[in-house]
Amino acid sequence: MNNAQQLLRDANIEPTVGMIADGLGATNTVYEKFIEELKEYNISLMNWRYYNDGKAWLSKGEYKWTTARGANKVKPVFWLSIWEGFFKVSFFFSEKIRTELLSLPISSDAKEIIKNTEATGKTMKSISIIFDITDKCQLNDVYVLAEFRKENI
Repeated sequence: MNNAQQLLRDANIEPTVGMIADGLGATNTVYEKFIEELKEYNISLMNWRYYNDGKAWLSKGEYKWTTARGANKVKPVFWLSIWEGFFKVSFFFSEKIRTELLSLPISSDAKEIIKNTEATGKTMKSISIIFDITDKCQLNDVYVLAEFRKENI
């Protein structure tokens, strides 16, 4: 989204539900649905944390499980940021699996994002798949990629 403004940028002000709702406006209902439905995928959001490198508060979707031997494991699935009128869900994948991602049951819009994303990194090439979420119809693509990330990476 052109000229979009990222919110939650003051390191001294921890995000609240009200601040997020105000920033998202009409998209807040989509955000609330997203947060609620993540539970069905056994993904939890970590507490908001301020990151100095990006100068903003971010959250991370995490998949937590216990191994057969009783060890607790955590796998980061995606990053979440709040913008004026929408929220971003960002996935990071190895460039090597781009073809596999394109074979997933996702929308043609999501496939275009995957196809057109430039790989970054010198030795370990990766791609950043970023969704600007404004409508609940976009959530299915996020859930499909989240499930793929949980099970394959």
